[in-house]
Amino acid sequence: MTGARPVIRLTDTQESFRAQVARFAASEVAPHATAWDREDSYPLDLFARLGELGWLGVGFGEEIGGSGGGPVERCILIEELARASAGTALGIYVHTVLAAGALAEVASPALRDEILPGLLSGQLKGAWAYAEPDAGADVTRARLAARREGEGFVLDGSKMYITNGTFADVILVVARTSLEPGRLTGLAVLAVDGSSPGLGRSRMEKMGMWPSELAELHFDNCLVPAGRLVGGEDLGFRECLPVLSRGRVFGGALACGLAGAALESAVLHATNREQFGAPLAALQAVRFNLADMAARLRAARALVYGAASAMAGGEDFDTDASIAKLVASEAATYIAERALHLHGAQGFMSDSPVQRYYRDCKVLEFGEGANEMQREMIARALLTGFRC
Repeated sequence: MTGARPVIRLTDTQESFRAQVARFAASEVAPHATAWDREDSYPLDLFARLGELGWLGVGFGEEIGGSGGGPVERCILIEELARASAGTALGIYVHTVLAAGALAEVASPALRDEILPGLLSGQLKGAWAYAEPDAGADVTRARLAARREGEGFVLDGSKMYITNGTFADVILVVARTSLEPGRLTGLAVLAVDGSSPGLGRSRMEKMGMWPSELAELHFDNCLVPAGRLVGGEDLGFRECLPVLSRGRVFGGALACGLAGAALESAVLHATNREQFGAPLAALQAVRFNLADMAARLRAARALVYGAASAMAGGEDFDTDASIAKLVASEAATYIAERALHLHGAQGFMSDSPVQRYYRDCKVLEFGEGANEMQREMIARALLTGFRC
């Protein structure tokens, strides 16, 4: 039976790291966020820049080429980047948490040593591909086939909604090695080279998160060497599930960053905008909105960093991850909507960052496992002894 966990406070070293990332994001990301959003394209040089700083390696052990630190430091990185540009942070999230994370934790030492250094330096860019037209939350319905042929596998089929899929050099692809859909067994994960013959990519248009490029991937007789298997031939996806559980925590951190940006915009607007001879903040209704937004953000951040702390301590954090992801993503939606409402017509204009927060937030509720799934997992945990 899991006991209630206290809210953590950052160490001086962690606070110093937050300040470093915040300064970088404020000077190197935020001034370009609107332009990157309008251009609908990812600033690819950001990977190399973060790699040079050692930040893509945060949360990875030094023995495998990482920069050290742990889940809390990775939350800090993602939150502060998302505060400046959620779409940009999403690309870094997929690259580090999912692609590099799966290679670090599940791949053979030979494959890990071949690819991971390039990902952590930013010289290579990574993606994670499991969604298909009939396999979203239910990955057991995946139909992309991986059939044995000689010393490798041949992929035939497609994937969709793949963040970083338009430009990734390494794509971790979930493919079916068994002909029986509906099971977690018979699902392999293959590290596919982005230049592989038989791999095609097409750009997908979306409502928000515009800088993060989304792709549909097409595999037509695409040969992948057997040495590119991440984990077991029939169990690779199951072995990667802990990576996805960790992803819910870091997705919550991304939501907190977006929500923080929206709240800051609302406070600034309420302070500076005058109506009826006084600032908007003179109105109690406005102040109460700001108070509710702040309370939800603080609660979300406490849950996210509490789950990250549990992860760092080797505790069972799976239910904490679901709670953190659920609360943080819905807090981001609430705060972004209230920020837009408080800005009125000004926030509705295309040059306002507030409308970007509003477009960006919703995907966080169904990405990394829809919130309905999180509620189901939380309820099951409660019924089997979990204590909040």
